[in-house]
Amino acid sequence: MNQTFTIKEKTKQIFVLLIPILITQLGMFSMVFFNTIMSGKYNSTNLAGVAIGSSIWSPIFTGISGILLAVSPIAAQRFGEKKSNEVSSIVKHGIYLSLLIAIVVIILGFFLLDPILDRMKLPACVQETAFQYLVGLSFGILPLFIFNVLRSFIYALGKTRVVMVIMLMSLPVNFFLNYVLIFGRWGFPELGGAGAGYATSITYWAIMGMTIYIVKTRDPFSSYPVFANMKEFSWDKCKEILKIGVPMGLSTFFETSMFAVVTILLSKFNITTIAAYQSALNIVSFLYMIPISISMAQTVLVGYEVGARRYKDAKHYSWLGVYLAILIAVVTGLLVVLFRYEVAGFYSNEAAVINLTANFLIFALFFQICDAIQATAQAALRGYKDVNLAFIMTLIAYWLICLPVGFLLAHFTSLGARGYWIGLTIGLLAAGIALSIRLLYIQKRKFVTVEA
Repeated sequence: MNQTFTIKEKTKQIFVLLIPILITQLGMFSMVFFNTIMSGKYNSTNLAGVAIGSSIWSPIFTGISGILLAVSPIAAQRFGEKKSNEVSSIVKHGIYLSLLIAIVVIILGFFLLDPILDRMKLPACVQETAFQYLVGLSFGILPLFIFNVLRSFIYALGKTRVVMVIMLMSLPVNFFLNYVLIFGRWGFPELGGAGAGYATSITYWAIMGMTIYIVKTRDPFSSYPVFANMKEFSWDKCKEILKIGVPMGLSTFFETSMFAVVTILLSKFNITTIAAYQSALNIVSFLYMIPISISMAQTVLVGYEVGARRYKDAKHYSWLGVYLAILIAVVTGLLVVLFRYEVAGFYSNEAAVINLTANFLIFALFFQICDAIQATAQAALRGYKDVNLAFIMTLIAYWLICLPVGFLLAHFTSLGARGYWIGLTIGLLAAGIALSIRLLYIQKRKFVTVEA
């Protein structure tokens, strides 16, 4: 990363970081995409099982990843402050935390997974697929968490293309494993939707291995002794990550768990509704990779400029990211609405599922815009390491606005399941407005020191 002086240079810098991050995010999402599409092609029951399994796993994964991704703004600020010697220590303690958290998640899953699925009162075949899918995924938890820490480190140095290359190399592996394990091709067992979980876990181990190799052997990463003296441990370093990471993780957790709860509430409907909602959510989530990628680049760039005490540049990066995300959301949202039936056809061969999915996608335009605003405003705040109030704002927006409004519209009006989409959109809009106001306050009141 370099200091920039004009809006043109800043825009270029954002895209230099953004495009590889976007390709990486799309690659990671493609694993879920492969899981969903291939399970749907197997049959709608397996699609529903994978949907339920994903709805349980997604908030856990994204919430914990939010904690571990705190390595990125912390390391970026250290980099901006030219305290390179502290960067490797932050990354090392991020790896320690990923190990501890993975152990806790696996233990909790062992005791809680069955009771959670039992309480959902799913059809037996759907419940079994969901259970086996999550068991398969559990084998990849540790490498996934470690990869996220190392990815944050690589992003903090501005070398986003490296992770992109790793992800692109892993996708053919994941696609192949999904195909042979779901459908039982070429001598592999036919596992149905459960095979997607095992395929994804094996891929995560491959991704982690490639990332560790690059960090240890390639410049500039090898100049940071991330894996040297692994006996070094400091709770203070862990606390620094947790102080920023826990509010980030909780904020992400409450957002994704909101979608998970909607999926669970929709499980009271028929399998067609569950499958259609999950298909529509996957399409919207796929497009969400664009603003989330912008937000990752934002966090690094804002953190770097704040560390260098160039607050005017940090402000410019903050709002440039917001405006860019809104523009792209408008374009992609319109395309989804115009071609909703064609897009829905990728997820299912069943006419009822396709029609209902297309119906849900009508709301995609406004949903995308609201989601883009809240994601990028929150990311800018993370670059300033201002995360506590943002967490409270998102908690209120997601759980006191999104869910109640969606539930009321779905169950007490003629909208039915579509009411949940309207509720989600209203809650995301509230979050976007509140976070944008907080960002303005931070920039005007707390980061106004005259630049050197």
